Amino acid sequence: MDARIQQSVVVNLSRRPAPVEVGPFVIGLDPTTTSPYVNYATPRPGAAVTAADVTALVAAFRAADCRPRLEYVTSCAPDLEALLTAAGFTVEARHTYLVCVPGTLASPPVPDQLSLCEPGTDSRRAALIRVQNEAFGGDPVASEADVARLRRQQDAGGVVVAAVTEGGGCAGGGGAAAPVGAVSEVAGIAVRAPYRRRGLASAITAEVTRRLFSAGTEVAWLEAGGAESWRVYERVGYRPAGQRLYIAMN
Repeated sequence: MDARIQQSVVVNLSRRPAPVEVGPFVIGLDPTTTSPYVNYATPRPGAAVTAADVTALVAAFRAADCRPRLEYVTSCAPDLEALLTAAGFTVEARHTYLVCVPGTLASPPVPDQLSLCEPGTDSRRAALIRVQNEAFGGDPVASEADVARLRRQQDAGGVVVAAVTEGGGCAGGGGAAAPVGAVSEVAGIAVRAPYRRRGLASAITAEVTRRLFSAGTEVAWLEAGGAESWRVYERVGYRPAGQRLYIAMN
């Protein structure tokens, strides 16, 4: 499972607008944003990595005027962390990723006076992005580049789901990347404060996952940001599966 998850990350980064290959690494660059959470690298699963490769990786990030940063499944590059820390990288976080397969998916009810749908216009996409930014502490403004990035996700075969109030407002949402080898990452699950603790996050996660499975995806995966998120995802049918590392250089 680890290798399938890691390979899906490699391919997704390769689909970015300006990807760069550096030895065993792929850097997924998007010139429309400077965010290190969009512009980061990952190693190909099982590839041998040397200190010289890490030096070349850092140089490629600097040439792109981006902060050197990686995310990866640790078992797929067990010796990489030592090379990175020796080069001056610092661990940001270690996360357990969770997976769901069709046989474990549960679909909780959508809270009253809310409905789940795919945002089909840029105004609805922008509303969802503003909710996500609010939930994750980002810029509350949804830029044209943000909207275009979400539209590309949909056009590429990814999933986007918004929770809409009876008045047409956005209460939450989330999405998933286009599948790679029948594997897809679910991310960006967000709910506005007035609608929390009503089961909406679970309903959104389940709907995104259901849509993936309906389109032929075999494995959906995600990461939980804390104990509360972990409980949300476990209720939907996600189970712990492996470890990922977030590491960056200033």
